[in-house]
Amino acid sequence: MRPLSRLLLASLTTLALIAGACANQQKTDGSSSGSSGGGQATSTIEDVPNEPVPGADGTAAAAGPAFKPYEATEGFTIGMPTEPQVERKAVPLGANTVNTAAFSSRTEDGTIYSISTADYPEKLVASRPPEALLNEGKDGLVKQVQGTIKEEADVTLDGYPGKSYTVSSPVVGEIKARNFLVGPRLYTLLVIYNPNHPNTTADAFLTSLKLVNPPPAVTTATPDAGTAADAGTLESADAGTGTGTDAGTPAPRRRKAK
Repeated sequence: MRPLSRLLLASLTTLALIAGACANQQKTDGSSSGSSGGGQATSTIEDVPNEPVPGADGTAAAAGPAFKPYEATEGFTIGMPTEPQVERKAVPLGANTVNTAAFSSRTEDGTIYSISTADYPEKLVASRPPEALLNEGKDGLVKQVQGTIKEEADVTLDGYPGKSYTVSSPVVGEIKARNFLVGPRLYTLLVIYNPNHPNTTADAFLTSLKLVNPPPAVTTATPDAGTAADAGTLESADAGTGTGTDAGTPAPRRRKAK
């Protein structure tokens, strides 16, 4: 399944580049001139309150960005703080082509809100359990940003399987992410922000994804012993079977002519 792993990384490349581009600004905005090791000071997202943080003068700090529904032609809507930048490309995978799309929006404080899609061949998706595909998406992202997993959990979206996880990265900062496998499509949602600046809107973004006429879930292929030939042993099954005999008729080959 190495081709799939490479493709998962390819579909995340745009997001990783965006995150890398904003990383320097995040470090400049959120760290002092002497804190070159700011990447080590990972933020604990669990401790971030869901309400505005009071300012030094006792008044409430400014609320996060207001999300506006954005409808993509790919068949989903999601809340975005600003009109997203969109990049679509086709990635070759053997004899197939996988269509990918990335939608990203950056706020004034340097936070990135992004969602990407990758549409894989249905046969390829059916060859692996959903959990394996979701984990490959997660691991691909972690490798891209040289990060470590702080927490993760299984989640669902309209019955489709998903992963929710938090990554601490010395390259881009703090990441809250979700992956969902919807039919043959992998959704990747990211919120990337400076760990020194509490983010109170990540969950609102990550839970704003709405599917529009989604496809049915792909059934994982689980051939039994009697259908092994369908799983890639057709050549051996065809060899020597010109008479149309089945696997239970090898006896005539042992019969000696008198």
